[in-house]
Amino acid sequence: MDIIIGGGKYGCHAIEYLRQKERGFVVVDPDPNCLAVKRFGLKTSDHIDSKGEYFVNGGLAEVLELIETLKPEYVFPTAPVHVAADLAKIKFELAPWSEAITTILPKLPEVVVLQAGRGKLVVSFNRDRDCVEKCSMPKVCPSSRIRKPCTMTELMRFASPEAFILISYSMAPGMGALKGTELQDFFNWAKTREKFIVATACDCHGVFTALQKKSGKAKE
Repeated sequence: MDIIIGGGKYGCHAIEYLRQKERGFVVVDPDPNCLAVKRFGLKTSDHIDSKGEYFVNGGLAEVLELIETLKPEYVFPTAPVHVAADLAKIKFELAPWSEAITTILPKLPEVVVLQAGRGKLVVSFNRDRDCVEKCSMPKVCPSSRIRKPCTMTELMRFASPEAFILISYSMAPGMGALKGTELQDFFNWAKTREKFIVATACDCHGVFTALQKKSGKAKE
């Protein structure tokens, strides 16, 4: 059983992939009439089994509950948010830790920095061009024609060795997913820390988010 966050265009790509693999899944989206529901006729249900195809009307709070109850093998983050960081915000009542980003910036080449501020830093080897649809992330970027010196994961580990870095595994060209067990490892690591940096990276792109606890009390 896998979880797809977002029922838009990329969520539909994930559904097509999982159907080919004959894997059960749950799509979570705040819009009950999202593209995935319309295209694939997904239904809601009070009982979710590992082989079915389901829709849950909700946001990241509902995703967090599903991760804890379903123990998914993969989580497909197709919504435009930093899923690991935003799930941790809900679980542990966190706020941005903006100062931490200033310690990472000097260790990164300026050419990869896409956005920085408010506790978040977005990086990319293809900063100034549009990515090719369903790209397989080759050594030479098909958009910029620049050869990557290393993977973005390796560069981010160098820039912030203290960060917890989650890998977005390439499931198919243009499609990444997080391992459910690694998300749970991150939650276990984060719950005892007052401040921390979490990152998610694939070979080409990545995002850091620096967070600190507001109340010091986590939601169990």
